[in-house]
Amino acid sequence: MIELKSPAEIQRMHVTGQFIGEVLDELAARAAVGVNLLDLEHHARHMLKERGAVSCYWDYSPSFGRGPFRNVTCLAVNDAVLHGLPKSYVLQDGDVLTMDIAVLIDGWAADSAMTVIVGTPREEDQRLVRATELALQAAIDVAQAGNRIGDISAAIGEVCGQFGYTPNLEFGGHGIGRTMHEAPHVSNNGRRRHGMKLKPGLTIAIEPWLAATTDRITYDEDGWTLRSADGSRTAHSEHTVAITEDGPLVLTRRKSELGSAAGPASSQASLP
Repeated sequence: MIELKSPAEIQRMHVTGQFIGEVLDELAARAAVGVNLLDLEHHARHMLKERGAVSCYWDYSPSFGRGPFRNVTCLAVNDAVLHGLPKSYVLQDGDVLTMDIAVLIDGWAADSAMTVIVGTPREEDQRLVRATELALQAAIDVAQAGNRIGDISAAIGEVCGQFGYTPNLEFGGHGIGRTMHEAPHVSNNGRRRHGMKLKPGLTIAIEPWLAATTDRITYDEDGWTLRSADGSRTAHSEHTVAITEDGPLVLTRRKSELGSAAGPASSQASLP
């Protein structure tokens, strides 16, 4: 069942989303060579406690996981991309770090992810990260009332294809609101003008993610962390977006994005 949110409810989700943006910006600023992933996890825990936010991840027990998740962030390095279980790992020069977080504030959820490169970036890693960012913005651009879910999925797939990447379709975006995962599923590839019609009040997490040279994944022994099947590097970009009468509203936009190419500008400006 899909629950459309009122403008007041969307505003409450926006409050949650703005906080998530603050957490990601702060974690990104702290992610440096020599920093342990557990330091980032514990700093995020501190920020949630100070704000009175509740982690959507803590005690999360989906069918694909191994036992309840007991962290407030997903942190994934290099060939790891989704559901990264934070562990004691010291970041190295050139590491690709994906940070994903979802929380509830006053009963309303938001979800967002970003990938950063620690220290000296490799050009091919920058290109991969950029592809997910532009795919996300292309999807946001078409998240308009009257369009369809397939328009969002197709926009993602088209940008990824123009970069020469193939998205995995096992995991994708999702509805969000009173809980982290609601209907509908938002695939990272699809057909335009297909699927449910987008209506004002629909709130969804859009999250293109990629591996450089494969669309297949494997699981770590921890039962959570997903990696590229061939060991190639990965990237992930995600925002929570509300469909409104006035166009898409990004509820998790970070201050670091404002005025950047990852912001509201057209996603077609920097395609290869």
